[in-house]
Amino acid sequence: MGIHLKIVFDEKYFSVYSGDPASAEGRLDYAYEVLKENFEFVKPEPAEESDLLLVHGQAHIEHTRRDAHLFEIASLAVGGAIRASEIALAGEPAFGLIRPPGHHASPSSCWGFCYFNNIAIAIKRLIHSREIEKALIVDFDLHFGDGTSNTFAGDANVTYYHMGRRRRELESFLSAAGDFDMLGVSAGFDRGVADWGGTLSDADYEQIGGLLKRFSEKKSKARRFAVLEGGYNHKTLGLSILSFLRGFE
Repeated sequence: MGIHLKIVFDEKYFSVYSGDPASAEGRLDYAYEVLKENFEFVKPEPAEESDLLLVHGQAHIEHTRRDAHLFEIASLAVGGAIRASEIALAGEPAFGLIRPPGHHASPSSCWGFCYFNNIAIAIKRLIHSREIEKALIVDFDLHFGDGTSNTFAGDANVTYYHMGRRRRELESFLSAAGDFDMLGVSAGFDRGVADWGGTLSDADYEQIGGLLKRFSEKKSKARRFAVLEGGYNHKTLGLSILSFLRGFE
């Protein structure tokens, strides 16, 4: 049997948990319909507090817990990233269709529609359990993932790379990169031509997916997963994700 990409999703991600654009009603609806026609879906479990503590301090966790609904969805988003990373570790690519996003969440603070750093916790968990030693996180969101960068500052085992304005910069970085045990991707689609950034087409997203797939096959034992970060045009987000996954699968 061939390798098939899996989508990690829970209907609770449809829930409106705050007033920011990432939580807007209907944001994931069309993306869900588009992806449901093309991929197998699997459900995550909420992250445990011990998972959250791998990256975040207790005070930050307790502050987020004050809003019970927000905490529930944010913990489930972390669980979605964890599930995607586990699927990748087992040899199949995965994509977390999750929210809230996470790459602006630092160990003791957060902003930019983020609460917990989904991808950072997933990677830390794999390292903490000694499933992997080294990981690369590539972020192609419009915005720099300061939370992810802060989390792994000074950590020789995790490299964080944020793509610049052009796809060729990512290609140059990957061509010079070394070997890793896992590739994690912060997949933000707010650079899209119909989104905030207005620069990347769906063809670009497919090519980015292909670059990352080929890199993982050569340099990270074919282990790769991605999680949703930004992307705010409800009508185009699904097709942009689908394009990326056609390359990434």
